[in-house]
Amino acid sequence: MSRIDIAKRVTDHMWRLDPIIRSLLDTDFYKLLMLQMIWGLYSDVKVTFTVINRAKEIRIADDVDIEELRTQLDHARTLRFTKKEIIWLAGNTFYGTKQIFKPDFINWLSEFRLPEYELEERDGQFMLKFHGTWAEASMWEIPALAIINELRSRSAMKDLDPFTIDVLYARAKSKMWAKVERLRELPNLAISDFGTRRRHSHLWQRWCVEALIEGLGSAFKGTSNVLMAMDNDLEAVGTNAHELPMVLAALSEGDEAIIQSPYRVLKEWNQYYDGNLLIVLPDAFGTNSFLNNAPEWVADWTGFRPDSAPAIEGGERIIKFWQMHDKNPKDKLLVFSDGLDADTIERAYHHFDGRVRMAFGWGTNLTNDFAGCAPIANQQLKAISLVCKITEANGRPAVKLSDNPHKATGDPETIKHYIKLFGTEGMIEQEVDV
Repeated sequence: MSRIDIAKRVTDHMWRLDPIIRSLLDTDFYKLLMLQMIWGLYSDVKVTFTVINRAKEIRIADDVDIEELRTQLDHARTLRFTKKEIIWLAGNTFYGTKQIFKPDFINWLSEFRLPEYELEERDGQFMLKFHGTWAEASMWEIPALAIINELRSRSAMKDLDPFTIDVLYARAKSKMWAKVERLRELPNLAISDFGTRRRHSHLWQRWCVEALIEGLGSAFKGTSNVLMAMDNDLEAVGTNAHELPMVLAALSEGDEAIIQSPYRVLKEWNQYYDGNLLIVLPDAFGTNSFLNNAPEWVADWTGFRPDSAPAIEGGERIIKFWQMHDKNPKDKLLVFSDGLDADTIERAYHHFDGRVRMAFGWGTNLTNDFAGCAPIANQQLKAISLVCKITEANGRPAVKLSDNPHKATGDPETIKHYIKLFGTEGMIEQEVDV
């Protein structure tokens, strides 16, 4: 495998019109899995997605030129899935299943294009929204975040000379490889790249994926980035995200239907997928509430992804849930993915080793950890917590509570109502870095 000369390539890619998104496959796999279900069951639902900067003290619009952002967004709207990409999606084996995507969905996907967007600048922040059918607007989440993050990285480096850029990437490579050397000491580790949304750049994510292939061998299970999975003959990994229960709750008639919406999501998901794709994401409205109200059949699912609770606390809650339903945790899977780095991966691994099967989705701290790498201090190289969340469905507010109140998003009054319905048991306030 040829290696990327990252400094040279980055220097070459500093041109104003160099596209950040060059393929609609440059997205996370869970978007396509969810998209098939959304297209099949909710084709008429109209939604709005909104980009939200949780690090409000960072004035992104001061770092990134709005016209450069508009140019990149406009370019992404020109893209279509190529014939090669469609053939690969239609014929490849995912999670042990051949032809996981149905022919009608593949035919629709072959004509897909990203819908229009709404963009303005307000008080140092971008007001960026995507309107359309749920199936259309949902596909903006990953490319929009990747574009803004990479434009911010480019802005941080635009005045650096080639030698300084070379030193920057040499230090970042060394830092990342030191983490790999620690993680390779964990026997039976299962880890994947989840770093597309907040990556430093497309090229840097590619370098990280290649480094994990070489450094971790069989412990590296794949990448959530569909394009990089295809290009590197890797497993494309991912299941589902918070937007499913957020929308179904928003569409619900009455409080009891809202409370039951996370379980309705699972039933509908199971119409399309089974086996290792039966992973529960329990924290959209709080993990404790989800587990307290869960039907018994939820315990039969393959595993859980505790996303916003601290890894050890969240994992312990889920193990107790399995034990209450007479399930052996050793037969189950916990997928950890929230703000992971070498330290948190090691702690969770050692805590649960031998008690449950584990998998780790390594995200921002894999693909955007440049803290301390610049020869000259540069805060623009620090990753920030930027998200793109669904905020409205068929004219109704869509919200997320999370296990961490700092991650709650949506209309404040609706958030208050959901808190009354789901409670706050088990929610832990934590600083949100990424």
